[in-house]
Amino acid sequence: MDLRPSSRQQELMDLARGLAIEKFASRAADLDRDAAFPVEDYQDLRDAGLLALCVPEEHGGLGADYETYCLVSEKLAQGNSSTALTFNMHCLTMLMMGPLMDGLGLPADVQDRHKKLSARRYREVIEQGVFYGQPHGERLESGTADPIDAGGRRFGTTAKRVDGGYLVNGSKFFVSSAGVADYFATPALLLSDGPWVDRTLYLSIPREAPGVEFSGDWDPIGMRSTVSQDMELKDVWAPDDAEVLPAGVFGQLFQRQPHIFIAFSATFLGLMQAAYDFTVAYTTGRAPTDANARGGQSAIGAALAEMLFKLEATRALFYRSISEQQLDPPVEAIQRARAAHVQVQRAVVELTGEAIRLCGGRAMLKRHPLERYYRDARAAAVMRPWTQEKTTQDVWETALLDGRPPEG
Repeated sequence: MDLRPSSRQQELMDLARGLAIEKFASRAADLDRDAAFPVEDYQDLRDAGLLALCVPEEHGGLGADYETYCLVSEKLAQGNSSTALTFNMHCLTMLMMGPLMDGLGLPADVQDRHKKLSARRYREVIEQGVFYGQPHGERLESGTADPIDAGGRRFGTTAKRVDGGYLVNGSKFFVSSAGVADYFATPALLLSDGPWVDRTLYLSIPREAPGVEFSGDWDPIGMRSTVSQDMELKDVWAPDDAEVLPAGVFGQLFQRQPHIFIAFSATFLGLMQAAYDFTVAYTTGRAPTDANARGGQSAIGAALAEMLFKLEATRALFYRSISEQQLDPPVEAIQRARAAHVQVQRAVVELTGEAIRLCGGRAMLKRHPLERYYRDARAAAVMRPWTQEKTTQDVWETALLDGRPPEG
């Protein structure tokens, strides 16, 4: 078993880390303070060609697969985790349009139409530098949960069939890149008869489409630069060619590609690395301020080693899991993905908190990044659909019910 990155993956990882350290990191504190979207970071991503990271090579992109995307995202997060988290949504949209659909067995005419529509979207990314948000979340209190057993609700939003397209109505919340992304890949349920999954749609809604409104205060504890406001859709016109995925494919992917749900763990793994790196720099007098502020290296050496053990163990499990991404993975791989996800959710909070303890009281000051890292880390456990609570429940239910005959 060899989990080392390929030479191509390493090249892309180095490019991403260079942007993170040389560009993103110096802006992150001000963006966090103002809860402002990282517009300049996205210009850097655009200039470096990374908005096309997951665009297929035949369309002029870098052709990264799911695993490669995760490795790159981990590096970007070391500069600004909010930037990496919003980038996750753009890249997943590209991957869902492409390799994550492989093997679904769609009819030839449906597949051909999808390829033509996707080619146009890829071209916009390449030539115009557009990027996508993903307004997947809806308030649970606004209605019943989806039949898709993935946690949360995303299909209270409906699409009514009209001549030439759809009228879309609904409310989304925690919509990252609100008011900034060029398009929002929006789940909606077609109002018609037929199986539920077959009526799932994934529609491209332009930011400035009539009937789209972003609203709500955005002043959270962490991940402040994601700018994740509410999104209202009132009789929003979506033409037929706004279908990011063919009808029914979104529902299939959410049931048959579970590794989609752990992609954002790469962001938090990168955050762990950033916290560890800063702790080493701070305690050895190599941080830009408060040099040698902590002192007494022997007193903290064991604790620092434990941080590294936690970081590398978490990374090893996550890398193993993303290497197993496939359509309809076996239950063992799904359980390992859940384990990797929860391990990241726990470890990022533990490690960033320990970093503050080791560096001492002055590390809590906002002139240092650790307090921001710790606040951002708290988001990991509550992000849908695989929150820490739901994922833990899924693990033990699967383990206890495995091999039992169905009830009744």
